[in-house]
Formats: sequence, structure tokens, C-alpha cells
Amino acid sequence: MSDTITHAGVEIGAEMAPVRNPYTGEIIASVPTVDATAIGSVLRQARCGRRIAAALSRAARASALEGASRLVEQRAESFARLIVSEAGKTITQARKEVARAVNTLSLSAAEARRNAGEVVPFDSYEGSENRQGWFTREPLGIIAAITPFNDPLNLVAHKLGPAIAGGNAVILKPSALTPLSALRLVDTLVEAGLPDEVVTVVNGDADIAAALVSAPDVRMVSFTGGFATGEAIARTAGLKKLAMDLGGNAPVIVMDDADLDEAVQSCVSGAFWAAGQNCIGTQRILIAHQVYERFRDAFVARTKLLRVGDPLDEGTDVGPMITRQAALAVQVKVDAAVERGAILLCGNEVTGSVYTPAVLEGVPSTSSIWQDEAFAPVVVLQPVESFEDAIERANAIDYSLHAGIFTARLDRALTAARLLEAGGVMINDSSDYRFDAMPFGGFKYGSMGREGVRFAFEEMTQPKVVCVNHLGGVS
Repeated sequence: MSDTITHAGVEIGAEMAPVRNPYTGEIIASVPTVDATAIGSVLRQARCGRRIAAALSRAARASALEGASRLVEQRAESFARLIVSEAGKTITQARKEVARAVNTLSLSAAEARRNAGEVVPFDSYEGSENRQGWFTREPLGIIAAITPFNDPLNLVAHKLGPAIAGGNAVILKPSALTPLSALRLVDTLVEAGLPDEVVTVVNGDADIAAALVSAPDVRMVSFTGGFATGEAIARTAGLKKLAMDLGGNAPVIVMDDADLDEAVQSCVSGAFWAAGQNCIGTQRILIAHQVYERFRDAFVARTKLLRVGDPLDEGTDVGPMITRQAALAVQVKVDAAVERGAILLCGNEVTGSVYTPAVLEGVPSTSSIWQDEAFAPVVVLQPVESFEDAIERANAIDYSLHAGIFTARLDRALTAARLLEAGGVMINDSSDYRFDAMPFGGFKYGSMGREGVRFAFEEMTQPKVVCVNHLGGVS
């Protein structure tokens, strides 16, 4: 097998891996893969990329990112259809992902120009009156970026954009299920002026990922994915920075004074967007007992109106899951919850890789569907006796990215924002709202660091202090 790597970081002569359309099952492309024996070649290219990236001016970094943003926007429909074909998102959802990626790249360009460091007030400390200086933000070097299948374009942009803005080289390992959007984005960055050595794309299995993670040349691993993989990365990474988003099990509280129509509409969207394959998707809805039946009946009725099927159909609301195996696995979990006493209100049918959105009530708190991230179009409804009960139940899970609350009372909303153990609290919105400039990450077990362009940029750079001592004093 050859170790030669092209400008996009894909090995020539390697075994070809098929990429399948999740809805039809047909092979839509094949990509060359790299195994762990090629790690030396990968790292050699990345070391070359590190030197080139660090030498780029902020203007050059920003220009490449701005140019890529414009090109993605100009080719938005083509990118959207590629996302549909490899990830199974509906065409409407894919277009929104492309628009977000355009914004992510634009924000990254702005960060390259803006976040250069700060003046340090040395003379504010007695004895340092003759000193002045500043700190700059310098690149870490080589960053390994490992991305998931559910946002195959924008989550790649969230890692590449800030890394490039900070002057780093990147080894990108996209999901084996959805590598095509990542490859096209890298080619677009190169077309926009980024030297092709800066980003090395590696398609492969867990062995090449483990080799990347453990390589001393890699100074940071930025990973979005599952808990088991995150734990494995933490065990093998060694002395380097880690940034991880490992999922959630988002609670949304609906109080008795909430606008129920708005809450139902927002929670249905928040639960079933991207076929529920969304780490901040609404999974547990905690509803004041006074309005529980009204909310439940309206929620189930609206869920049943969702059109499920072909993601290229403009009228489809819920497309396929990423594989038929994923759809069958969630069906097994829902069936297990029902066997333990849960009531299935609708859904839980599998046709090919399409899973009909499921709504349950009466789910035991020890059930996997209550405790763990479903990462599927499954929602649990639970009545609560009080605001305090809702907060306690919301916080009972060991990991949390986002939470939400619907209420008309400002004091209650702000109290919830203080008490909810989550990286983001959405007030009068579902848990799945995200703006690409805000800090994004989780509380408690399973998450570290923050994404969001400015915050990822700062994770991916390091301060360097320069201090000047005016030995003769000021004349």
C-alpha cells in the first residue's frame, strides 16, 4: 500500500471505502482510506502544514476563510444536496446547515483579524512601573479534528475555521459515513487560497484515529462524537489539549403559565430535527401536571402530522436515520422501555432506515431511553408536580449540553437559568437552538472545552507574553 498523500490528505492507492445514501442504500461514492501504518506520512505532511500555516499572515488566513465562505454560499444548493445524499437530512434542513457553515467560516475570518491578544498593564503592580508589554495568541501547532456524521459540513467548519484562523495545521478525520462534505469543504478552502498542506484529510477506521490521537506531534484533539470514543481518546491522548462534545440528553421544562402552542411547536421541531440525530435535541419534556394532558395531546397530534420519508422531497419533515442498523437499535430501546411499563403514544416503526418519530410517557427513570442519549427521533413526556421537581428531574442526568424552559414569568426563567446544570439554557425555546458565535459545550461528565468560533479559536491558540523592561527608566 502506498503512503503517498494528496493535497486533500487522501492516500493514493489505498483501499476504497464506499459511501452510501442513508435513504436509498445505494453507493454514491468511494473514498480512499488510510490505515495506521500510514501515520508517518500523515504526520510528515502535517508538520509541513504547521510551518506554512504559522507563517500565514492574519490577512491571508482571513482571506481564505472569507473566500471559502463566499464560495460555499454561491454553491449552497450543491452543498445541500450533497448533505442530503450522504447524511440523509431533509433538503430543507440541509440548506439551513449550509447557511450556518457560511456564517461559521465568516465568523472565523473575523476572528483571525480580531483576536490578536491584549496589552498587559504591568505598571499596575508596584515594582513594575518601568515595564510594559502585551500577549499575543499563537498557534498550538497541529490539531487533530474528528467529526461526526450528523452535521457533516458545519461541524467540520467549526473545527477547521477557528484552527485556520489561529494559524494551525489540521489533520481532519471526518466520519466514515459522511466524508464527502468535508472533502468538498477542504477543496473549497484551497480554491479560496489556503495552502493545500495546511489541512490533511484522513479517511479511515478507529486504528488511524487512535494513532493520530496518541501522536506527540498533535498538540490538541478536537472531537465531537460518542462517550465511549471520547473516553478512549482521553485514555490514549497523552499530554495534549482535549476539546470534546460528547452528547446530551436535553430536558425542556414546560410550566403551567407557558404559551402551550409555542411550546408544542418548538419542542416538536427540537425533538425531531435531523431525525433526532442531534446532540442538543429535545429528549425529555417535563410538563407541569396542570397542563400535562393538554400538552401531551397537542404534542402527539402535531407529531403525527410530520411527513416521514424521502429527504429530497421538499415536503418531508423527517428523513432517514444514518443507517438501518441505527433505526433498528432505537426501536429495540423503545420496545425495552415499553416492556418495563412505558406507554407508546405514537411511532416506533421502521421502514428501511426511516424511523417514525416516537413519543412515550410513563418511562421508568432507570430506562435507557430516560437515562441515555437516544440520538434518534424519540421523546419522553413526564408530568412534574412543581418547578422544583422539574429542576431536580432535569438535572438528574450525568451529562448535559442544553436545556430549555417555557414560562411567562421572568423570575422563574432566570431562576431556571441559574439552577439548570447545562452549557446553555434556552428560555421560551427548545433545547436545540444554537447560534454559531455563542460558546457551545456541556456541563458535568463527558464534555470539556467549548466550541463556538471565538471560544474554539481561544482553545486552539496559546498566549505568548512579551514584557519590555525600560532599564534606564523613562527619560
